[in-house]
Amino acid sequence: MTALRVFFRCFDGCPGEWPLSLIDTRCPRCGGLLDVQHDEAALTHRSGAKWRELFDARRLSSHWPMPSGVWSKREWVNPELADEDLISLGEGWTPLVPMPTLGQELGIRNLWVKQCGHNPTGSFKDLGMTGLLSQVARLRRLGAHIPAVACASTGDTSAALAAYCARAQLQSIVFLPAGKLSDEQLTQPLCNHAQTVAIDSDFDGCMALVAAFCSRHGIYLANSMNPLRIEGQKTLSVEITQQLGWQVPDWVIVPGGNLGHVTALARGFALQKKLGLVDKEPRLLVAQAAQAAPLHRAYLNDWRFEKTVAGPTQATAMAIGNPVNVRKAIAELQRVDGAVESASEDEITRAWTAGDRHGLQTDPHTGVALAALRKQVEAGRILPSQQVVVVSTAHGLKFGTLKRAFHLSPGSDTQTALRNPPLRVPAHLPAIEDALLPKLR
Repeated sequence: MTALRVFFRCFDGCPGEWPLSLIDTRCPRCGGLLDVQHDEAALTHRSGAKWRELFDARRLSSHWPMPSGVWSKREWVNPELADEDLISLGEGWTPLVPMPTLGQELGIRNLWVKQCGHNPTGSFKDLGMTGLLSQVARLRRLGAHIPAVACASTGDTSAALAAYCARAQLQSIVFLPAGKLSDEQLTQPLCNHAQTVAIDSDFDGCMALVAAFCSRHGIYLANSMNPLRIEGQKTLSVEITQQLGWQVPDWVIVPGGNLGHVTALARGFALQKKLGLVDKEPRLLVAQAAQAAPLHRAYLNDWRFEKTVAGPTQATAMAIGNPVNVRKAIAELQRVDGAVESASEDEITRAWTAGDRHGLQTDPHTGVALAALRKQVEAGRILPSQQVVVVSTAHGLKFGTLKRAFHLSPGSDTQTALRNPPLRVPAHLPAIEDALLPKLR
């Protein structure tokens, strides 16, 4: 096969190519965002059928690193890496689960949920972090001085960075908005011995500070403004079509915060079509919490974006008023005739409790996606006959404290019927029967 090239190029069109060995992954000319570019002409030397055959064979292989859903597609991620560079925890290949009865409740007949919460640290962020940390490992092997890797986070990015840095035996630093993470999300980087810094600010403030800190001290920045993250995450789109027998759904619904994930998915589907693995791309729906929905407002305003200050939301990863990847995401959504929907806090709660009643362990962000699906079906944009994949971005156990508090709340509000508190019953069989049997009829 023809040798594969990969390099950085400016998203805003500045002339020039730069190697992936850059430590500061901003455009050297304008300071804007970079993209990873592949020599797609070289990739076409293998036909779509041959790519499908290769990926299917690797799916069955137990030879490391094929058990990784990312590195089983390494030619599309970073072909410069050697096996010794790969920092993997076995990410990817998460279940794609048919949910017909939940779909019926939401108004469609063909619903699937992609369970990204089954990744090693409990979210889709692992797919991007293995790509980024593997490149850092390569640079360190070649002699680059990288003392640490840092990120700002509302929870899941910090967990992924801490775990993959621990795997690589590399110091991680995470900037977190103080008091705005779940207990479970805060625990993850602490357990993996990340240097954790709580900042009295929101995510956007933490992002500005960590970017300045990294630039000043030569620390490698791991947020999704680093396009290497997008390269790992785009393999999720290949998993979806592969798990559907190389068929493309009509819609893919993606919770949206910093908007790297929808960018990655769109590019992954586009590459599959360009290389002949599939014959179409899905439409994409980005779901945002109404309290932090700058992309939804842009969508309603002919895609004219204005940054905002995010309000409080249980979908904490969405509490971002100025998403780093907003222009990339808008470009991809316009290309595939995508849409954006938002959901109120009440709609989010009703959606994740509905998902839980169907056997999922649904995090609030997936609740946003399910609520957005319901609203788009009711609006007539998504048709009952269409096939829909909802990307569940994280595991609900990351929000156990929130969920437990909800079910134990004694309130008499409109959500009472959604709660499922335990029955407190004396240790006496007739009392247990009196409490239980009426609920079984």
